[in-house]
Amino acid sequence: MRVAREPIMARTLLKIHRYFRRKPVRFFTFILLYLTAGSLVFLHSGFSSDTSTTSASGSGRDPLISEGGGGTGGGSSTSDGLVLLRRVFKETQRAPRRFGPPWMKENRAQDAPEWAGRGVDHTSSWSHGAKGRTTKEMDDGRAKYTGCYVDDTQKRALRGVSFFDYKKMTVFRCQDNCAERGYLYAGLEFGAECYCGHKIQAPNVSESECNMECKGEKSNLCGGPNRLSIYRLELSQESARRYGSAIFKGCFKRPDNVTLALPASAVIQNMSVDKCVDLCTEKEFSLAALGGEKCYCGFPTPLFTLHEREDEELCLQRCVGEDFESCGNNDFFVVYQTQVQDNRCMDRRFLPTRSKHLIALASFPGAGNTWARHLIELATGHYTGSYYFDGSLYNKGFKGERDHWRSGRTICIKTHESGRKEIDTFDASILMIRNPYKALMAEFNRKYGGHIGFASQAHWRGKEWPEFVKNYAPWWASHTLDWLKYGKKVQVVHFEDLKRDLFSHLKAMVIFLGLEVSEDRLLCVEGQKDGNFKRSGLRKLDYDPYTPEMRATIDGLIKTVDTALRKRNLSGVPEEYMPR
Repeated sequence: MRVAREPIMARTLLKIHRYFRRKPVRFFTFILLYLTAGSLVFLHSGFSSDTSTTSASGSGRDPLISEGGGGTGGGSSTSDGLVLLRRVFKETQRAPRRFGPPWMKENRAQDAPEWAGRGVDHTSSWSHGAKGRTTKEMDDGRAKYTGCYVDDTQKRALRGVSFFDYKKMTVFRCQDNCAERGYLYAGLEFGAECYCGHKIQAPNVSESECNMECKGEKSNLCGGPNRLSIYRLELSQESARRYGSAIFKGCFKRPDNVTLALPASAVIQNMSVDKCVDLCTEKEFSLAALGGEKCYCGFPTPLFTLHEREDEELCLQRCVGEDFESCGNNDFFVVYQTQVQDNRCMDRRFLPTRSKHLIALASFPGAGNTWARHLIELATGHYTGSYYFDGSLYNKGFKGERDHWRSGRTICIKTHESGRKEIDTFDASILMIRNPYKALMAEFNRKYGGHIGFASQAHWRGKEWPEFVKNYAPWWASHTLDWLKYGKKVQVVHFEDLKRDLFSHLKAMVIFLGLEVSEDRLLCVEGQKDGNFKRSGLRKLDYDPYTPEMRATIDGLIKTVDTALRKRNLSGVPEEYMPR
């Protein structure tokens, strides 16, 4: 029987081969039908359940392709077409992905296209809906996954600070930023948005609704449209004292006009810090002030700036409803900053009329230029520009990044350039200077880890770090010397001074930029000065990366810059720069 069957099969295959060679139109029609069927199956698979997908893939076969389909003895175009079809259909038969925190993953998911923004159709983003993560809490010592929650743009589930990154958002980055600010919960939404809060004020929903991959790690989920993937954080003790997510600001004298300075108030029975903070959070105020049995809520204003702290002993009065906390008294208030974001300084726009006066925001890389831009934009309400284009900064909200630096629509222009030709193009400049030991490490982290990331231990321990210091340390000095020498009108700002006394130094910068100062905006900036551009203090090197030879070189450069500053009748470098 086998001998008789083989000639019959061979003749059949030969007829098929001749049929396709004579009828190429029919062949391509056949291919088109296959592709159409494949497309329908592909669309259908996006909405199929885990069970059906698993059963299809578990059999080890492609159910839509016959086992002998690839062995037909047609022309090369025929076999190539079938191989292509096989690949298309196999895309619908991949094993189901397991979503969740990276420390729980068994398999890494394949990269998928990114969504450009909220203005696109999100139908494809729901294709992972049936592949939701397990509802079991997952713990790596840093955070526990609590579930998927509804988020309403009018009334947020997490009402603390928030930030977006439509290119590089990751679960850890969101958790790290919320933990750094003392929040109890971190939530990720729409693949790129991070929200922090002390309480979850929304209902729980099905895990399948948190189905969008994180923009910065395709192997993980970051919520969905109006859906938050929420984690409960294990908070570390930082320098600032906190009560849950509220940050202790200190003891302050009762303002003269308390009803105007702190417009909302209530008498609370069994007063506690928790009750007052909750009240002010609910009323959408960023300050909670405890004065005995009365709770006051408001924002920092010139009437209550929080600039003059009193001795904490003046506020000592035990809370009625809390044994170990002080609730202040009628004359001195204990003040906490709530999780509510102060929006008085969040609006930003381009200059209404184009300016022909170009002002540089000049600094050596790693000296805090991005942070200074954040402060200037909040304080002035105007976008800053850049001599370069950095897409990651544009995605974080620096809309002036796309403008040509000569457009005249931005309040100042970031630049790391030095040299007479480049400096001559600017009419004035704010020159940011930072301790070179800190600036070099910050720029090394940026170079190998991104704007708020970290270089790996392999980079620190390898040949990259010594080579970096050798090349960049002299640039730190020459950059400052060039701007002092060739700059037309230069205001020097030391990073450390700005950090220590933000209000007065930022006010001076606004005046230098030729704008009217709004103290309310400056006080608003103080409450959210870190923004999303500060590296977490939770990860630091456990050793000194600088060798004695490196230190000898850098110390000499510090003395050179100090001398140049004093020759311009400016104060020298801060004391902490100087060699010990």
